[in-house]
Amino acid sequence: MRRAAKVDANQPDIVAALRKIGATVQPLHAVGQGCPDLLVGWRGMNTVIEVKDGSKPPSARKLTPDQVEWHAEWRGQVTVVETVEQAIEAVTR
Repeated sequence: MRRAAKVDANQPDIVAALRKIGATVQPLHAVGQGCPDLLVGWRGMNTVIEVKDGSKPPSARKLTPDQVEWHAEWRGQVTVVETVEQAIEAVTR
């Protein structure tokens, strides 16, 4: 039986900040199986983002085995962010 999807404490702030700059944000955390947390559209480009809580110790911010596998198999780009600033940079670069 699958556990309920967890949302990092900083994810709501990151989503709000991305929407504030005009991005569309589709949360994906409920998909599970290592799928990243957010699909973000901005100025015709899509960005896949894995959110980690930067306030936690480094050991608690590591990718899970499912996430490591997902990232390794994905043939596109995926970015791991810990802050609002990193998320905006990932989308706007």
